[in-house]
Amino acid sequence: MKFLVFLSLVFLTMSCAIRQPFTADIKKEYDLNTPDAMKKVQFYTSSAIVLERVVTNGGKAKTDDGTLVTSKSKEENRIIIPTLTKCIFESYDATGDINVRFETGSGRIIKFGIRDTQLNGRYYFVAKWEYDKGAEVSYGNEIYYATSNSSNACLLVSIKKLQKTRRRDRVVKGMKV
Repeated sequence: MKFLVFLSLVFLTMSCAIRQPFTADIKKEYDLNTPDAMKKVQFYTSSAIVLERVVTNGGKAKTDDGTLVTSKSKEENRIIIPTLTKCIFESYDATGDINVRFETGSGRIIKFGIRDTQLNGRYYFVAKWEYDKGAEVSYGNEIYYATSNSSNACLLVSIKKLQKTRRRDRVVKGMKV
């Protein structure tokens, strides 16, 4: 009985999928060169991506009784994509970067690409980085700015390695004279 429990535990641990960074090597190994093949893969984010958009309105005016009025309004929009959020392949762009979608809607895609400075082949979050503003990203046909922590986000995939092993044991009792 203990043997069956042990065997089932071994089988369960061997069949669990692990998430690891999606790389050019994985893309080549699993022959994911076509959009149709990529659409069958479930992707995840390695870390949180936070997009922020601030719209400020204001003005100065004078009332009929001579009072000066200053008005300001500020609207902050944040899109938070938590760690390990599922996403799907949408398309390749002209540079070979991968566009992924987290939700439905026009222009709601985020780009991931291989960095020239990294030799590991991982697909990292791509944005137009500016020193004083942050990373400019178009999402949902509006301009957002990604936080600096978002720069480390890369795509992950689940990889399940199956290995079946059959074992047959036989205990020999021996012989007596």
